[in-house]
Amino acid sequence: MTYLWAFILGGAICAVGQFLMDRFKLTPAHVMSSFVVAGAFLDFLDIYDRMIEVAGAGAMVPITSFGHSLLHGAMEQADEHGLIGIAIGIFELTSAGIASAILFAFIVAAIFQPKG
Repeated sequence: MTYLWAFILGGAICAVGQFLMDRFKLTPAHVMSSFVVAGAFLDFLDIYDRMIEVAGAGAMVPITSFGHSLLHGAMEQADEHGLIGIAIGIFELTSAGIASAILFAFIVAAIFQPKG
């Protein structure tokens, strides 16, 4: 049943993104930024953790999960370390994804001829 919910929720997130691009002529960058903010907002409302419990990877794979991780980490560390904890928490939970994106972008740029 988890696979079905993952498919439904992940597909719904993608369908909303496609709808936004088609209907409102938003660029992928606009949709991506909006989804990161939406994920953070859903985490603020304590909805995103329940979505992860129900759909698993269907909620963890889309970009909305990045916004969830940013806010979730910031709030956890802010309680423990105060204001500096916000920066600590943001990078603690998302550092692997950020580092991977930088590394793979460098590798692709080194192998292929980037357009200027």
